[in-house]
Amino acid sequence: MAHPPTDSDGLSADTGLARDDYALERVPPSARYSWVTIAVQRFGLLSALSQFLLGATLGMGMTFWQAVLAVTLGAAILEVVAIALGIAGMREGLSTSLLARWAGFGRYGSGLVGLVIATALLGWFGVQTAVLAQGVSSLLGGSPAWIWAIVGGLAITAIVVHGFAGMAWTAWVTVPAFLALAGWAIAVELAQRPLGELIVSQPTGPAMSLAQGATLVAGGFIVGAVISPDMCRFNRDVAGVVKQTIVGISLGEYVLALVGVLLAHALRTGDVVTIVTTTSGTVGVLVLITATAKVNDWNLYAASLGVTNTLHTAFGMKAGRAVVTVVLGVVGTALAALGMADHLVDFLVLLGVAIPPIAGIMVAEYFVVRTWRGDLDASRERGELPAHAPGWVPAALLVWVAAALIGHYVTWGIPALNALLAAFVLYAAAGRLGLTATPAARATTR
Repeated sequence: MAHPPTDSDGLSADTGLARDDYALERVPPSARYSWVTIAVQRFGLLSALSQFLLGATLGMGMTFWQAVLAVTLGAAILEVVAIALGIAGMREGLSTSLLARWAGFGRYGSGLVGLVIATALLGWFGVQTAVLAQGVSSLLGGSPAWIWAIVGGLAITAIVVHGFAGMAWTAWVTVPAFLALAGWAIAVELAQRPLGELIVSQPTGPAMSLAQGATLVAGGFIVGAVISPDMCRFNRDVAGVVKQTIVGISLGEYVLALVGVLLAHALRTGDVVTIVTTTSGTVGVLVLITATAKVNDWNLYAASLGVTNTLHTAFGMKAGRAVVTVVLGVVGTALAALGMADHLVDFLVLLGVAIPPIAGIMVAEYFVVRTWRGDLDASRERGELPAHAPGWVPAALLVWVAAALIGHYVTWGIPALNALLAAFVLYAAAGRLGLTATPAARATTR
């Protein structure tokens, strides 16, 4: 039977601000977790109100079974990416940005990877905190939103300071609570219409194609798939990575997104989030809190890992991950409290185009080109990082830019997938031509 994490699940003693969660080193076997504990975290990333909104958007433009196909295709794309990167992260015990040093980008390129991911996720941390604050303020009345932004942002920061251990415990509380509370609110709404009638009903909005629907599903969580090593480095084996990814993503997409489809068909509107959160004041507040907490702690956690790696590559500074977390948490909370987070959305969407190619390059290097796999394999046996890392890898940077442009300007198909596949193919071709191991990619100390 599934149970919350214990010391036998890989938890070491929590040492507060000294807990760095192996931000700049390999996660040792003794610190790994059971796949069930990580699956709850993965599902928690998807157990958010945004998934209901995604489903409602599909429901406004598709029949139920068309939406099932779109969710299936989008989830399959996410699972392939997440499993491939997750296996690499599990084998090496390295976070996404740290693994990138030997998976295509080199020491300094990985610093850019960490900065891009951190900027995107910190921005979304601020946006999510602002949404939480506005929702709680509206439902409870009285206190202004900025107070709730400070309370919510700092509370999540306190959780993330304790690293994966604190976040694992949070998941075991917030995920079941969110499902129970949101499930009750949804059941109240859906009880008014027979399920069979909803499944065969026609959408009320403009028609949406299968490609458009799959794009929404895949694009909505592609960043979560790219940062899979941050999570899967705590897995114990390949089987665990596969199981927790399939269970977490499949349940998250099918259960939450398809319920959103049914809500859209039942209520004939895409504004289902408001309906779910305002069923009653108390339940609405708890739904908002539990939905936001499990997504936002990962936004901040992955951002802290990225910045920690960037500081190390750019300045040779081994900053404590937990200290970085506090600084980023305060910044993100301030953005939300001052009302600045909402102005970042367009920039964050644009920045999101640059993230799928990271996955394509890393998968191509780690599994196909394998320029530095020998160094990783040899050092893994010693439980250490390779003594040297490539400096800059110009071919990877050019591929990164080219693939991001393809994702942005090529409108055919699924943009996120176009960018990812373009990066994979272009980098694999560059590796075949020997362009990934040129003198410009000379080794530096790690």
